[in-house]
Amino acid sequence: QQQSLAMHLLKLVLNCLNFDFIGNSADESADDLCTVQIPTNWRTIFLEPETLDLFFDLYHSLPPMLSQLALSCLVQFASTRRSLFSNPERAKYLGNLIKGVKQILENPQGLSDPGNYHEFCRFLARLKTNYQLGELVVVKDYPEVIQLIANFTITSLQHWEFAPNSVHYLLTLWQRMVASVPFVKTAEPHLLDTYAPEITKAYITSRLECVPVVIRDGLEDPLDDTATVFQQLEQLCTVSRCEYEKTCTLLVQLFDQNAQNYQKLLHSSSRNPLEITIQEGCLAWLVYFVGTFVGGRLTYTSTDEHDAMDGELSCRVFQLISLMDAQLPQSSNEKVELAILWFLDQFRKTYVGDQLQHTSKVYARMSEVLGITDDNHVLETFMTKIVTNLKYRGRCEPVISRTLQFLNDLSADFSLTLPTYSLLKKLVKIEAVKFMLQNHTSKHFPFLGVSDNSSLGDLRCRTVFYTALTRLLMVDLGEDEDEFENFMLPLTVSFESVTRIFNGSFEQEEAKRMLIGLARDLRGIAFALNTKTSYTMLFDWIYPAYISVLQRAIELWYREPACTTPILKLMAEFMQNRSQRLNFDVSSPNGILLFREASKMICTYGNQILSLGTLSKDQVYPLKLKGISICYSALKSALCGNYVSFGVFKLYGDNHFDNVLQAFVKMLLSVSHSDLLQYRKLSQSYYPLLECLTQDHMSFITSLEPHVLIYILTSISEGLTAVDTIVSSSCCASLDYIVTYLFKHLAKEGKKALRRREMSQDGQRLLHFMQQNPEVLQQMMSILMNTIIFEDCRNQWSVSRPLLGLILLNEKYFSELRATLITSQPDSKREVLDQCFRNLMEGVEQNLLVKNRDR
Repeated sequence: QQQSLAMHLLKLVLNCLNFDFIGNSADESADDLCTVQIPTNWRTIFLEPETLDLFFDLYHSLPPMLSQLALSCLVQFASTRRSLFSNPERAKYLGNLIKGVKQILENPQGLSDPGNYHEFCRFLARLKTNYQLGELVVVKDYPEVIQLIANFTITSLQHWEFAPNSVHYLLTLWQRMVASVPFVKTAEPHLLDTYAPEITKAYITSRLECVPVVIRDGLEDPLDDTATVFQQLEQLCTVSRCEYEKTCTLLVQLFDQNAQNYQKLLHSSSRNPLEITIQEGCLAWLVYFVGTFVGGRLTYTSTDEHDAMDGELSCRVFQLISLMDAQLPQSSNEKVELAILWFLDQFRKTYVGDQLQHTSKVYARMSEVLGITDDNHVLETFMTKIVTNLKYRGRCEPVISRTLQFLNDLSADFSLTLPTYSLLKKLVKIEAVKFMLQNHTSKHFPFLGVSDNSSLGDLRCRTVFYTALTRLLMVDLGEDEDEFENFMLPLTVSFESVTRIFNGSFEQEEAKRMLIGLARDLRGIAFALNTKTSYTMLFDWIYPAYISVLQRAIELWYREPACTTPILKLMAEFMQNRSQRLNFDVSSPNGILLFREASKMICTYGNQILSLGTLSKDQVYPLKLKGISICYSALKSALCGNYVSFGVFKLYGDNHFDNVLQAFVKMLLSVSHSDLLQYRKLSQSYYPLLECLTQDHMSFITSLEPHVLIYILTSISEGLTAVDTIVSSSCCASLDYIVTYLFKHLAKEGKKALRRREMSQDGQRLLHFMQQNPEVLQQMMSILMNTIIFEDCRNQWSVSRPLLGLILLNEKYFSELRATLITSQPDSKREVLDQCFRNLMEGVEQNLLVKNRDR
């Protein structure tokens, strides 16, 4: 009973300390940044040293289940806001916390419990979160406590298999301590130059020691959890920069030792596969460490000596790359390859393409050992490595994916800014790049091949490959159509093969795989072609011969999203007028021709997909809604692209525009309102499309049947309260366009102008509908008013846009709503809200001019 009472009391205290006193709704996932906003009238309790002593005593005397709660309370005590105390009071309070830490570490028996251990690690991290290093070093017991914490951390790191999630908090403590060193002004020694290198050494050696155990016992490899590894390496990066010389000396020694052992094993007559795998596991960790420490230069003040050390470390990784690639194609280790790509990316960010590299000492050592004198040689090494990986590791998806991401980053980085454009010019002169541009076929790069063994999803990485490759092509392409034709030759051959298959025996699976690959390749190419000249070359290449093949594929394989999704995404990319690339010459019909093809594809897909009937919950998104969302995205790009004059279609009796709008309605009515908001990609394509339609095509909206209008207006009403601001902002804009159209029609009706008769018929239809269903706009006005008054409105400007139109169209309802909202408030707030409403309408005129809206 006593234990039960103690447990409930501790939970009560913890709930009090966890309470959000100022309503800032702190993100619980970021608990290491948390500060507890204790009320000022609790101050006297916190100033009494007995308060902290009580909870430390409870920790020492209670069993683990309860002592864990006592530690959780202490975590919150350590997070008490600084402003609760004066400087002397804060120093005294911190002294009591440090004294308690010392007692726990001197009697560590309770920390063998995982719950206690985790809470204690959180407690230590909070000490540095809330207190400055300058305050910690002047505490009486600081030298003894920092030594105890260092020993505790080292022991924790050595037991790598125990509570890995808790290590994050210990590394957070050391990371923040070391980061604070430059700002310490006190005379007392912080002693971090003694203990930080020991922490770094413990982490490095413990990870190397875990490799044989993991491999021999078949345990879960920490390296497989890359998110945790990268997070810990980022923290270690800061810690390692304290006494960086010691860290580098240790890494050089360990790298040389492991590399020599690895070479001996490779050249041994009796090659032991298990020992080789263990050695490769150690090398993978070491390469990650080198990449991390080299990348750390960007976030830490560096010296020439540090750059020279980075050169020493980098030399060893570049030598390892040569050693690993020399074994191809016989053997390859995925973990080492991924680590090498991580290192290359960190080296790129730090020492390539920046002014510092011309004077950096990193190249001095690399020049002596490897002959790498500047970033030209490094770029050659990068590209050679990329080509090697793509050639020989085509069936290792993680390595191919990371390699292509690295290639993409290289091409994207250098195309963003003018100073680095010269580096892109250097890149295209490299033989490996020329080879890729001239030989991007499955013969040289197996991952581009289409085999029966590979799944249809394996082809996704091709888009990234062709995006990067096309960026490189664009550097010297200009208006050279012959060079573009040569580049497209492998795709031309593939399309001709598909066309023959379609016209002949029709091997479905082969044609399907080839088309999926081609669609992904072309989407990558189209994404990178951001100029009118280059885009026109692609359009002339694909239209009309090859685009009809894509149309046929949609017609045949509409049931298979693995096939339809890449083709629809390709069409959506074609419709994007990025950088005004679709603004064709005035004599060119290409804009209209492109829209007609998109219209055909959307109509074909829409009609076919609706024939599937009712689908189960798990099938409705992949088989139907995903494709619909891509169609809507493509249509939105066309409507907003400003490269098609849609009035032309009606003028010349062309029904492609009407057809695609009808397909939009049919697909929309087959989707429930709940699905519209539940599936994020669908809502983010539908609502912006609706905004375009209400902005420029109100004649289409007014021509819709009443049940369709009700559906659309209901979807707007439900979207107004969506959490996603893209959705809610588009709903507000759509509503504003509808309300403005109605208001303008009413204003013109009053003027009785005869020449407006045809235009007013559309408006008359919508006005009649609204008179039959007045509750639709009234409900939306109520939603908007409640959002503004009672909720945390993140897009207030968007919400305010349709409000004036709604009020002017429904003045009577607005008065009723205003009265209802005021009476719903407590007496003390009614006058304030009433005054706010008076201020809102003060000086407002009966029009929707911008000046009137902004009052």
